[in-house]
Amino acid sequence: MKFFLDTANVEQIKEAKDMGMLDGVTTNPTLVAKESKDTHELYSEIVEICNGKPVSLETTTNDTAKIVKEGQDLVNTYGKNSSKIYVKVANTKAGLKAVRQLFDSGIDCNVTLTFSATQYLLAAKAGARVVSPFIGRLDDIGLDGNLHLIEEIEQIRNNYKDNEEHIPNKADTLVSSIRHPVHVVQAAMMGAPLATMPFKVLDMMFKHPLTKIGFDQFMSDLGSDETLQQ
Repeated sequence: MKFFLDTANVEQIKEAKDMGMLDGVTTNPTLVAKESKDTHELYSEIVEICNGKPVSLETTTNDTAKIVKEGQDLVNTYGKNSSKIYVKVANTKAGLKAVRQLFDSGIDCNVTLTFSATQYLLAAKAGARVVSPFIGRLDDIGLDGNLHLIEEIEQIRNNYKDNEEHIPNKADTLVSSIRHPVHVVQAAMMGAPLATMPFKVLDMMFKHPLTKIGFDQFMSDLGSDETLQQ
């Protein structure tokens, strides 16, 4: 499974990269607003750090023509040299019309706000490069999204992944709205190829009480007062 970081925080992205855990970045307007930085400057920094790994930049309208224009501008501005930009588009009728136009012009899209297998199918047929099912938000309303939705999508994807007629751009699953490490494990067990998570979830994946106990015991036996900070 490839790990994307769901953030617009440059320091978090750098740290994930230093750990060898960065396969891409996903952003959205809410994450960008938290950084209180000029958007162009922020996007440029993120793309530079990712150094060719995919960066999802979101469009901010539900008008097909405007989405297409925004997507083209994002790719033309930030997709230079080896940079790989995924234009992030909401899973709506207008959005998927734009995805088809962008796909036909050679631009990759990340279809976001996906909550059902039917929406995955629609996005895949429209030509999405990745589709982002939101599992945490399904859990928030009492549905077992982390189990059933990913399971359904992976079965569909595996049935048709080698058939360009049914899934014209592969439409990989980018599991999103991840709340905790269990979501990551369950998605990986179901074969999802990609997951995007907040930095705090990635950080939690490193932690286990027995690792700390074992490390601290080793240090104590060596006569060191060093302890593992988790």
